[in-house]
Amino acid sequence: MKYRITKVYTKQGDKGTTRLGGGQLVSKDSIRVKAYGEVDELNSAIGIVLAFEPIPEIKDDLIKIQHELFVLGSDLCVLEEDKSNFKMEVISEKHVTYLENLMDKMNEALKPLEDFILPGGCKTSAFLHQARTICRRAETTVTSLTKQENINATVIKYLNRLSDALFVLARYQNFKTGFEDIYWTKGA
Repeated sequence: MKYRITKVYTKQGDKGTTRLGGGQLVSKDSIRVKAYGEVDELNSAIGIVLAFEPIPEIKDDLIKIQHELFVLGSDLCVLEEDKSNFKMEVISEKHVTYLENLMDKMNEALKPLEDFILPGGCKTSAFLHQARTICRRAETTVTSLTKQENINATVIKYLNRLSDALFVLARYQNFKTGFEDIYWTKGA
């Protein structure tokens, strides 16, 4: 069944509560809601990257990642025990493998890292680094969620790989547009 959104506002959240994908009423400040909210923030940050027109070699990958983040958000929005009631895609090893293959392909063109690099370079790379830090925060929140509730363990693995992939994509974007990595200088 396909849902049709006829109204954006429902007024159901006016008392500080929301419903999970399975219908459970929860507080808007629950760690689960915070976790998938941070994934949504990450997706929005990738949208900003796309608005700055990344090089063609990574544009389609970023769009694919945005779609995967919707899958991840719904994976977090539905309790594990309710997933069998829905025909829904969840984050799986194929999503993790895709990110690993993407990084391997991009890394072939990049110089090996000599030290830590400072986030920045061209605008697109700077926003990729910002997306990376949002991804790390989402990963931390999801890790906290696992201490309270059961979730799909591949979600954390995916977020961990994604933050690495965003780092590699930022470096690749800089490389392809003629920006050098700026290495951190101790004591600078």
